[in-house]
Amino acid sequence: MIITRLQGGLGNQMFQYAAGLRLATARRTALKVDLSLLDARDGRTPRSHALGCFGLSAPLASPEEAEALLAKRPIAARISHRFDRRAAARERHFHYDPEVARLPDDTCLEGYWQSERYFADAAAAVRREFTFASQPSARNAELAREIAARNAVSVHVRRGDYASDPATHAAHGLCPLDYYHRAAAYVAERVRDPFFVIFSDEPAWTRAHLDLGPGALVVDHNGASDAAEDLRLMSRCRHHVIANSTFSWWGAWLNPDPKKIVIAPTRWFADRTRDTRDLLPGGWVTL
Repeated sequence: MIITRLQGGLGNQMFQYAAGLRLATARRTALKVDLSLLDARDGRTPRSHALGCFGLSAPLASPEEAEALLAKRPIAARISHRFDRRAAARERHFHYDPEVARLPDDTCLEGYWQSERYFADAAAAVRREFTFASQPSARNAELAREIAARNAVSVHVRRGDYASDPATHAAHGLCPLDYYHRAAAYVAERVRDPFFVIFSDEPAWTRAHLDLGPGALVVDHNGASDAAEDLRLMSRCRHHVIANSTFSWWGAWLNPDPKKIVIAPTRWFADRTRDTRDLLPGGWVTL
């Protein structure tokens, strides 16, 4: 089997699942997920299993199954010199690592794997797995119909711990308001009558500080426990302005329209040491 270890929020867990699914598909073996890292609290942002919103085929790995693969040190030695019993194949760096595609069956993946290149050749299977398991609420269904009827553009304003936690802010930073104004102007030059649908983990702050015109809508009825509903609505939009966030990365990626416009911030991390060359799919625009 292939085991992928989940960590981080919904967007991060989607990358980890997608990378594991691609490797399992290539090896013609089963994929299972390990949740043990989600129990480890770093004192900042508690995380839980977030993929239950999808009808996933991969079951949970038992502790015994995970331990058996985590103990395979020879595999770890081939992909990283920084290994221990916690990882059989740990991510070596942020940009795409071609060695991951060559890993054998009976591998446990630990990392973030934030690049489409880790699963591009299994994209159809990834899209099938990331099918929402339940129907939207009445309010979300109504907004989805409005989005479908207009040239809707999702706009994501990521704040939360990016703004409130000093260490997280130092690593990630915040997209400035000027980025959103420039992105909206870019879209307005290319899309007739754009309908800006704004998503944020701080909708009240966003409504008070970001003005994208009288027709823009700030979605504020989905709480933190309903993040998947925002993700589904994002994916229904025709075009996207994403934040430096894996959440809106996936909101844009799940839209299958090849003609979509996706705008991303040029600077993804405040920490400039990470190499983000493989983070964005080809054709996405950076501003």
